[in-house]
Amino acid sequence: MIFKATSHFVVPGLTRDPGAMMTDTLQTIQSKAAGLFTNSKPDRPNIHVRTPILFAVALSISNRIPLYCHHMKIRKAIIPVAGMGTRFLPATKAQPKEMLALVDKPIIQYIVEEAVAAGIEQIIFVTSSSKRSIEDHFDANFELEYRLKEKGKLKELKTVQDISNLASFVFVRQKEPKGDGHAILQTKDIVGDEPCAVMFGEEIVDSPDKPCIGQLMEIYEKYDAPVIAVERIPQEDLHRYGVIDGEKVSDRTHKMTDWVEKPAPGEAPTDLIFTGKSVITPEVMQLLENAPAGKDGEIRLADAFKQLLENKRPLYAYEFEGRRYDCGNKTQFLIASVDYGLKDKEANKDGRFADYIKKRAAELS
Repeated sequence: MIFKATSHFVVPGLTRDPGAMMTDTLQTIQSKAAGLFTNSKPDRPNIHVRTPILFAVALSISNRIPLYCHHMKIRKAIIPVAGMGTRFLPATKAQPKEMLALVDKPIIQYIVEEAVAAGIEQIIFVTSSSKRSIEDHFDANFELEYRLKEKGKLKELKTVQDISNLASFVFVRQKEPKGDGHAILQTKDIVGDEPCAVMFGEEIVDSPDKPCIGQLMEIYEKYDAPVIAVERIPQEDLHRYGVIDGEKVSDRTHKMTDWVEKPAPGEAPTDLIFTGKSVITPEVMQLLENAPAGKDGEIRLADAFKQLLENKRPLYAYEFEGRRYDCGNKTQFLIASVDYGLKDKEANKDGRFADYIKKRAAELS
């Protein structure tokens, strides 16, 4: 394993040139941990580390300066699902809103499948005491599988088994409802010093060509910086969202310069809103860790993004390709149910569901 003092290494929160900072760090390590490294010279600061453990020891000696390597593969996705879902009461009195079904799959499964399709290997759910059924859904069910096998329902058996085999699943509890930023912070020991995806548990994007989160991952790899998913909405709806401003650097990509949370009518800088999917870096996690709670006692991911901009650090926004459904909204949930029902081969067999929709539309016109 070779670590080089180049701009590929970042020391979050520092304004010095990363390469120069790394060089100084390596010289400190060399002087304090002689014998751990070979082939290291001041004018050629390459460190040949015998094991990752020795490198960790060396970093500890040099005041534990946090480093991470860009272009590290994004393997993990955080999905906060600890919210109460009060807009869907009484349906969510005894089940999580994320477990409400679109045709024959719960909302949360669509989100997990999007992550897996983008190459994510580990899903980290941030749950609360009322979300046990999410854990059960992604776990094996021996009794159900046994009964299906016994009755020869092999297609249904495979469908059930495939769910628990989608990825590696980790469940972390958020003990108190202190905001989405606080929920994400509960995963810091699992994520470690890696970039990761963040996907809110009620946002579905239908993008057949490429998963939405996969599109964001490509932008991250291109610019070596955090990136958020944005879309354009009508002016009259902007006051309900976080609105971004920035410089357009490509057809769908913006280098952000400002973030306005729920702007007053007529004061939004653009019509681009944050939609609940992002790729974050250890620097963002560190900002969340140091962030003070707001007036409502909550820590928000949006506040970390705003702090990033205030620190003159790069943050990108990408207008993703695909159709978004905010399934935390009743109207959007019903629209998603219709659209996914029309795509389902069984629900829309011989076009019967589509015919019904046309008939109802004619009756309402």
